[in-house]
Amino acid sequence: MRAQPTASHYINGAYVDDPEGAAIESRYPATGEVIARLNAASHRTVNAAVAAARDGFRVWAATPPAERGAVLRRAADILRARNRELSELETLDTGKPLQETLVADAASGADCLDYFGGLTRTLTGEHIDLGGSFAYTRREPLGVVAAIGAWNYPIQIACWKAAPALACGNAVVFKPSELTPLSALRLAEALTEAGLPAGVFNVVQGYGDTGAHLVSHPEVAKVSLTGSVPTGVKVAELAAKTLKHVTLELGGKSPLIVFDDADVENAVSAAINANFYSTGQICSNGTRVFVQKGIKEAFLRRLAERTAKARLGDPLDEETHIGPLVSRAQMDKVLAYMQLGRNEGARLVCGGGPAEVASLPEGYFVQPTVFADVADHMRIAREEIFGPVMCVIDFDTEDEAVARANATEFGLAAGVFTRDLARGHRVVAKLHAGTCWINTYNLTPIEMPFGGYKHSGIGRENGHAAIEHYSQVKSVYVELGDVASAY
Repeated sequence: MRAQPTASHYINGAYVDDPEGAAIESRYPATGEVIARLNAASHRTVNAAVAAARDGFRVWAATPPAERGAVLRRAADILRARNRELSELETLDTGKPLQETLVADAASGADCLDYFGGLTRTLTGEHIDLGGSFAYTRREPLGVVAAIGAWNYPIQIACWKAAPALACGNAVVFKPSELTPLSALRLAEALTEAGLPAGVFNVVQGYGDTGAHLVSHPEVAKVSLTGSVPTGVKVAELAAKTLKHVTLELGGKSPLIVFDDADVENAVSAAINANFYSTGQICSNGTRVFVQKGIKEAFLRRLAERTAKARLGDPLDEETHIGPLVSRAQMDKVLAYMQLGRNEGARLVCGGGPAEVASLPEGYFVQPTVFADVADHMRIAREEIFGPVMCVIDFDTEDEAVARANATEFGLAAGVFTRDLARGHRVVAKLHAGTCWINTYNLTPIEMPFGGYKHSGIGRENGHAAIEHYSQVKSVYVELGDVASAY
């Protein structure tokens, strides 16, 4: 099983290798098999990518917005035409079931390119009438954008960052996670095929030192990161030294509040999606499920019944619901939290350990796990696990649920289930979270801004809001009369 790319990096419209760089191995999480070998970018290669982006920026920023939009929309069409091929590659790289990647990865990335391709014609300024004179504004690009991706949604995240950046006229140097290096290269191919000028979208592979060099590069104007809070802090510190623009999409420990008037079946569906989709490896997951005491046992009973029906297995089989975790290290981390939940006194409802898939004995599989009677002070209720571990927490009143839901350093997402829509809106207004849902969870259409409060990040991705983070406004005052002076 091989997925070896043409070369490790994509710079100035062509594949490039860098034998000086440290080795990177991409493994298929279902078997542990190495499917591709690459090399990290040395500082020399990072500098070459930034130089290519700087030159490409001059061409791209001068390209009429309508032409920029046409390129992005053509790239979207190319991704859609190759969706199965790209989905299979993403499954090999991440271990996510093909059932998911066919609809949620390259397909979502294509939607993003399409959306921002359509916005390019609308990126206009405003006219300001000042009586005898006037002013106007111009919306201009920032320059070279350094974008750093995460391993859970590699091509989707690459598109979420590239599409608004390119729509505004910027050039991009993208560094994928070293765990999932492959699909960003295919995105670069598609953009070149769609007519993007050389140097406008570049890909460099690497570890933390590669990312640090990219973030601190003096010719990079903006940094956009998807990653953990500790990584976000380091990136913000580095970027601050040269006063770069920063967007940080970081972690979460998000609450999903289920009131006793909720439709239990729908709430259980949302809790399953909010904890077990992508084997729980989603930053916005609703891993603290607050259930009002009146329906707690009914909720838990139905949750256990439906979780027992989940099919774990080969991610390349479209009948598989849950695949492996992305790596052995991630598996070990999640299993340690499962043991910690037991040690802390939470009640294990189902799961709680490694999962055996007979045909894939070396895969990084764990059981979808539910803990009940979880207390707020427990580490499993406070720390981001990034695996299929759900914490069900009792509550009595609305005010109590809101206060406890907000008692966290995170603020990425939140959900509310209730038949009382007035209460749904009232509660959402009180929750300290940047992305909220009422009677559903984890739906992130491109049209809707996505991002967090508090330690969950800075800035927004998607929607019109993203344009503000990849462009700057220039004001121009035009005097039509004489200029007065005191002397």
